[in-house]
Amino acid sequence: MAEEVKVFAPATVANVACGFDVLGFALHEPGDEIIMRKNDSGEVSILEITGDEGKLPLNPLKNTAGVVVIDYLKHIGKSNQGIEFILHKKMPLGSGLGSSAASAAAALVAINELMGNPLSRAELLPFAMEGERLACGAAHADNVAPALLGGFVLIRSYSPLDILPIAPPEKLVATVIHPQIEIRTKDSRSILRHSVLLKDAVTQWGNIAGLVAGLLTKDYGLIQRSLKDVIIEPIRSLLIPYFDELKKSALEAGALGCSISGSGPSIFALSDSQETAQKVAKAMTQVLERTTIGYDIYVSPVNAEGPIVLSKK
Repeated sequence: MAEEVKVFAPATVANVACGFDVLGFALHEPGDEIIMRKNDSGEVSILEITGDEGKLPLNPLKNTAGVVVIDYLKHIGKSNQGIEFILHKKMPLGSGLGSSAASAAAALVAINELMGNPLSRAELLPFAMEGERLACGAAHADNVAPALLGGFVLIRSYSPLDILPIAPPEKLVATVIHPQIEIRTKDSRSILRHSVLLKDAVTQWGNIAGLVAGLLTKDYGLIQRSLKDVIIEPIRSLLIPYFDELKKSALEAGALGCSISGSGPSIFALSDSQETAQKVAKAMTQVLERTTIGYDIYVSPVNAEGPIVLSKK
């Protein structure tokens, strides 16, 4: 077994328009890196976190990456195993791109590697979900599942947990723009309605079924018709400056669909070619360049692989 390991875990887009809390997919960039090693301390410790501007706690009991490692070691009967790690946050916090999920996924893949991989990546998912509970108050899986497994993942049920990995259509490319403002997931969940109109629910059910069918059959027209959210987007979009303009620009540039990534403020668009995805990126950046809001822009095919072990020794 390795004594030290370095792991990359990807950012993710959750909800994917109509799939609130039940659908997500992984990106190739951005993402987080973790360097983890064994020691003789008998404790889990976080040595350093870079890229977080001092916002994340080094106390492992209060840190998503730390608590999942502690729970994992307890589960496999190795609570006394000493572990230390450095976490490199290479993605913006509070961006709607699954920052806490990427940290948890990287930490779990790293500790599992150090322990000889006794659990499959799917078996790591419940630990990652508890990390999400610590981060935002809800143990949802639409970020951590694709962060761990790659590709698209449908969460059919949370009780019992029942997930369906979906291989991404080959031509599908995501454009993601991150306006440099922060929206806390807890806040964006608190504004949601607790009940919806039946007619809206029926529309949403049809769209999520159509989107999953379109992904499975690689029917880009069906994907396009289904990438619509009539329940969550109308409320959360009010928190995102220039959302309507950004969405309009993406669709006019040829995107199949466009919506909020996770809880925002990032916005994603899906296209059926790299060329179109780049045009969408240019159109969306032109919107924010007319404002005082900074931004990050990413163009990425769907990441079918998930976390990568970069090195071990």
